[in-house]
Amino acid sequence: MGKGESRFGTVNFEKRKHPRFSIDLPVECWKMDDPKSHPGHTGNIGEGGLLLYFPGELEIGQSLKLRLYIDSGMDFISIEALAEVVWKDLYLKEKGDYKVGVKFVHISPKDKANLKNFLESLVELKTTPKLDIPSKLFSTLAMPTLGSLSTLVPKVPEQE
Repeated sequence: MGKGESRFGTVNFEKRKHPRFSIDLPVECWKMDDPKSHPGHTGNIGEGGLLLYFPGELEIGQSLKLRLYIDSGMDFISIEALAEVVWKDLYLKEKGDYKVGVKFVHISPKDKANLKNFLESLVELKTTPKLDIPSKLFSTLAMPTLGSLSTLVPKVPEQE
């Protein structure tokens, strides 16, 4: 892969310090002057910020409080951050959302570690499939083991 080419599942911009991963996650957002939260969702995310789809118009430089909801593998956790709008795009009429880019201004060390672990798990999913499930668990769940998966694939008759 040549320099400057994007990798599968990431958004690769030269200005970015951290890669972005295309993923749709639920986000709860608060404008700093509004105590009411608003639902949103991500288009992509990285250690430095995210692409946010938001139901209301936001201005460049506007501060937001965000709560992201992610699947940590064992359960759902939330990550809180203060963020700043760095760019905005056109209103997406068909979806009813505004598209904005935000950078993280403050995120606690614990939430930053949770975010980093989540992003690393996305990299692992895209590069090497892992099946660390013991065969005993497969049989307990009445699932085939990897060795017996071949019996589930229909055999194509050999052509003469």
